[in-house]
Amino acid sequence: MNKELKLSALCMGMILATPAFAVDEPISPIEPAKEINLAQAELGKKLYFDPRLSKSGFISCNSCHNLSMGGTDNLKTSIGDKWQRGPINAPTVLNSSLNLAQFCDGRAADLKEQAGGPIANPGEMGFTHQLAVDLLQSIPGYVKEFKLVFGEDNITIDEVTQAIAEFEKTLVTPNSDFDQWLLGDKEALSADALAGYKLFKESGCVACHNGPAVGGNSFQKMGVVEPYQAKSPAEGLSAVTGKDADRFMFKVPTLRNVEMTYPYFHDGEAETLTEAVDVMGRLQLGKKFSDAENAQIVAFLKSLTGDQPSFQLPILPPSVDNTPQPTPFD
Repeated sequence: MNKELKLSALCMGMILATPAFAVDEPISPIEPAKEINLAQAELGKKLYFDPRLSKSGFISCNSCHNLSMGGTDNLKTSIGDKWQRGPINAPTVLNSSLNLAQFCDGRAADLKEQAGGPIANPGEMGFTHQLAVDLLQSIPGYVKEFKLVFGEDNITIDEVTQAIAEFEKTLVTPNSDFDQWLLGDKEALSADALAGYKLFKESGCVACHNGPAVGGNSFQKMGVVEPYQAKSPAEGLSAVTGKDADRFMFKVPTLRNVEMTYPYFHDGEAETLTEAVDVMGRLQLGKKFSDAENAQIVAFLKSLTGDQPSFQLPILPPSVDNTPQPTPFD
């Protein structure tokens, strides 16, 4: 039985019986995207991959949140306009719709608000919202599609960010080995992954990393037992609230697909999962995992990799002057 049929059969079994995971486990399965406005999502996909939304014409949303790389760029901190290196490790865009807020300091309340940030950030895409809208308004293909999708003659930044957010809502990754185990397939996990999950729970990791995204639903201090020697000037939630008590309080990252989203932490200083588990154990829990325990937890974390987004790359509308059409990877 293939993976899709197996999951369907397991889901049917859940309909007929009350699932144990709903009450017994701190982590729940990722569900497929629901209630998506397909027209907005298709337009948002084009915008997500279009580098013309940046001042240089070279940077798109996908540059830092590459959908072929777990929704990140696998750099310590991302490169922006004029080759500027930013202060923060790019968080994954995958399953970001499950976050309580966006950005590691929570400065955007939702995906729509987040989508407008990088466009106008001089250290990221380096444009302005007005210039981005003017650029889109100059491209007949976009003017036509925005009219079809939103029913308005003039493009607005509100429509741009709404479309990008709607596309990002589709970027969920269900059907991981761990989800299959939660749904009743007791052979879906290796012995090491099962032992790692037991350690993950018993050690207290689930106090912060829980729910369907295995994180993303709270802010926590980085360095509870021991201080974290950050290599980034970012101070976390205090940059938003202005409260000194919120210094080094960061949004707990999702652990979904975490084997793909290296390097780790807001400054990208942990290069491997093994290193990240060791640091988190010591700094957050006051616990030193043995090499064997660390390897078991890593095995569990790797079981959280789900089905990656699958779609055809969009054909971007050409500019009116017939300049060469950018590709999604320009």
